[in-house]
Amino acid sequence: MDRLSVMKAFCRIVERGSFARAAEDLGVSAALISRDVKLLEESLGCVLLTRTTRSMALTDHGRLYYDEARGILDRVTAMEDRVRAGAGTVAGRLRVNAPHSFGTTLLAPLLPRFLERYPDVDLTLTLEDRVIDMIEGGFDLSIRIRPDLPDSGLLARRLARVRQGLFAAPAYLAARGAPHSPADLAGHDTLEFLHSTHTGQWALTGPEGTTTVTLNSRHLIGSSLILRDMLVAGLGIGSLPDFIAAAPLQRGDLVPVLPEYERPPRYIYAVTASRLSADAKTAAFLDFLQVALRPGPDHS
Repeated sequence: MDRLSVMKAFCRIVERGSFARAAEDLGVSAALISRDVKLLEESLGCVLLTRTTRSMALTDHGRLYYDEARGILDRVTAMEDRVRAGAGTVAGRLRVNAPHSFGTTLLAPLLPRFLERYPDVDLTLTLEDRVIDMIEGGFDLSIRIRPDLPDSGLLARRLARVRQGLFAAPAYLAARGAPHSPADLAGHDTLEFLHSTHTGQWALTGPEGTTTVTLNSRHLIGSSLILRDMLVAGLGIGSLPDFIAAAPLQRGDLVPVLPEYERPPRYIYAVTASRLSADAKTAAFLDFLQVALRPGPDHS
């Protein structure tokens, strides 16, 4: 027996003074709500309504039950109204998870602007390079940078494309020579990102199509930022996303290797648990990121 539904039916019977009129209001049969009231009375061990063919009256127990049930239903309605109103308000605690490199390089400069625009939002930001279970972690939104996402119950919005190339320090290339083809990489020191989809190989697309290079990397690094610093230090050739390579390229600390070749692109995805979980604050953050990460001039 659905207690709230029975409470609602009972209160409607009392307020309308008739099983038939209450049933019509609720869109059910009079026989159904009559049965439910009988089951309710049996479960309580008392009579709530005295009924004859011509009249109906509340007993003392029925009056008590009606008053309490009416109060409960009113509180439930008020609670639902508050939740619906809050669902449209950009406020409250926003819990976001993102890769460490993305968080420190791209996200950190954007957050003050978002929080200034929505001052009633309180932010919890967790940075983690491994893919985490966002539902178990209690996150409203998770940023993932991958070639694609496997089918799941999660909902994903693609925010931006990330280009991926090969880089090394000028000092390393001066000492070891620059490779002229993907096959030349076999004679070089290579560094890889530990959480890459496929370690031990690079797929490279260039003028002659796509080729796969088998690697024997000595160093597997679980942070793209540390990998970048190791490349700058001259420890070998590695693959970096464009948003991490941009600054050392501009300074001349890194230079492209095999610039006519690219690794398969990856994409920045914003993942939420469901459409209902994307409340106003989450939806506002999604829309903000979509514009802020768009290529071209500032879209603030």
